[in-house]
Amino acid sequence: MVGVENVREAAKRGKLVLAVVAPDASRHSLAKVTPLLEAKRVRIIEGPGAAQLGGAVGRDATAAVGVVDRDLARGILAIVDGARSSPTGR
Repeated sequence: MVGVENVREAAKRGKLVLAVVAPDASRHSLAKVTPLLEAKRVRIIEGPGAAQLGGAVGRDATAAVGVVDRDLARGILAIVDGARSSPTGR
């Protein structure tokens, strides 16, 4: 799911496993999606900036990307959580 509206819809339907949000997204965009994700207990991780996040999914920019596949989400989280626990941050 790419974009705030698509991520919101997937969260409402209970399909979303993970959300990646751009730290430089507008406050309005984050306010539209973050409370819903928190209410639905969807794990939120801070990703790269909106331009880089969008580029990774074939867009110019995007504020949010949602992951619905549990295995893909597990793989992403293993990388993210592993990088956070590494002494070098890598």
